[in-house]
Amino acid sequence: MYSNKENINILTSLLVAHGVRRAVVCPGSRNAPIVHNLVKSGCISCYPVTDERSAGFYALGMALLDGNAVAVCVTSGSALLNLLPAVAEAYYQHVPLIIISADRPLAWIDQQDGQTIRQQNALADFVKKAVTLNEPTDETQRWHCNRLANEALIATNHHGLGPVHINVPLSEPLFGYDVPTLPNERTISRHTPHSLVEADLNELMANFRKAEKPMIVLGQMHPGSVDASLVKALEGHAVVVSEVLSRFGELQNADELLAMCAETAPYIPDFVLYLGGHLIGKNLKSLLRQMHNAPQWLVNESGEVVDTFMNLTAIVEGKPNEVLSLMVQMMQQADGRQHEDRTKAYRQLWQTAHNAYRKQLNQLAPTLSEGYTVQCFEQQLQQVGHAFEVHYANSLSVRLANKYAQHHVWCNRGVNGIEGSLSTSAGMSLVTQANVYCVIGDLSFFYDQNAIWNTRLRGNLRILLLNNGGGKIFQHVKGMPADDIRTTFVSAEHNTSAQGICQQNGAKHLLVDNVEALQTGITELINYDGERPFVLEVNLK
Repeated sequence: MYSNKENINILTSLLVAHGVRRAVVCPGSRNAPIVHNLVKSGCISCYPVTDERSAGFYALGMALLDGNAVAVCVTSGSALLNLLPAVAEAYYQHVPLIIISADRPLAWIDQQDGQTIRQQNALADFVKKAVTLNEPTDETQRWHCNRLANEALIATNHHGLGPVHINVPLSEPLFGYDVPTLPNERTISRHTPHSLVEADLNELMANFRKAEKPMIVLGQMHPGSVDASLVKALEGHAVVVSEVLSRFGELQNADELLAMCAETAPYIPDFVLYLGGHLIGKNLKSLLRQMHNAPQWLVNESGEVVDTFMNLTAIVEGKPNEVLSLMVQMMQQADGRQHEDRTKAYRQLWQTAHNAYRKQLNQLAPTLSEGYTVQCFEQQLQQVGHAFEVHYANSLSVRLANKYAQHHVWCNRGVNGIEGSLSTSAGMSLVTQANVYCVIGDLSFFYDQNAIWNTRLRGNLRILLLNNGGGKIFQHVKGMPADDIRTTFVSAEHNTSAQGICQQNGAKHLLVDNVEALQTGITELINYDGERPFVLEVNLK
């Protein structure tokens, strides 16, 4: 029987799954449940050593001979600190050790209780990865515990070998052993080829070819990061989902069309390949988080674990374009027609929903609104014959971009904050002769108004200000009461205009408050030929 501590069982299962076969264990009560599990696993040979200073070097000696990771398990308090000399030696000799320290619950740290010290980052300068596996109380915390344990274990051999630290806080009672079997834990693997060849993608392609409902998701990328012809070739085999932050493929409104669907279960894929950075849409993330026991692959250059959809199974460390190029080559060598036939129904399901959504979207009535403003702007922008860049601010602005823009869009999506969108656009305008358009909401604009307090700015900076008198997106947050608190303190309702800001900074300002004036104003914004920035403010209050 195993411990009834779920974090211990998750860790034990993953130690076994990742091939750890030796552990040096030190005496103590707080770590006794962990030692119990290691012994009961039947897969890990345990070697008792009383002195932690010596135990660390015992493990070092074992790992030196064959290069396989060896675990060292100690109790709470100064026991962990006694491992530091061995851990430092392992760090500089590039030897894979897995330091497992039992700990007291966080609430008791620094409360003058026995053996309670700050263990979480005690070895931080001498390990490749340090994680803390708190006792989970719900599914999200359980996923977090699994992910952190996976991250630490695969870090032992990422870009060279080295030690990692896994801290395990445990509450009392400690000694309940009534769990008959270890959990079947999700294991994350990492592929780090020095030079990408077909053999590196054999497992990925086996999963891809077997799938009947494969999906390729393209997150935020710079223009030109991926060859569009590769995406086109793979669209014959999989549903390719992108957004305006990457703008590859035809299907970029997955989030919006999912919001229209009464039943989303048929859209859940049985294979996902995720490339690029951040996504705008919450509905797509929610859909992919419903995948269970199906392969989810991630491609990034750093090889870092990014488990956006909570079911990551493998990582390929490489450039997205190189991986896609090799995938296309491998599909061309195989019988691609059979795979196309197998995935046809799933691809048609998405395409039909996408067509229906786009048809409805194009029927939007010309009324003064945030949506119509962006639609009108994007429609006129499509007729422009000269080069341009468009930067959308976060929140409602970029969500509208995802509906209406037919080009790549810049956005500060790394943190998704309110600050800096106007300044980023201004900075961009200084290093290009192309027109730079910034589409921004009122809170973001006024928060960052000093961006146009700069004498070097030119007329190629054009700002479309959606002024709806506050953070109106907060009115659509589920469960938030529609009361005075939301209006005043959350949405920050106001009656401010940009006119004075523009006047004091020598920027042209035009205020519009009806459809006809909006259409004319957008035309003027696009065709403007002045020497200073132009702010078209749309009064939506």
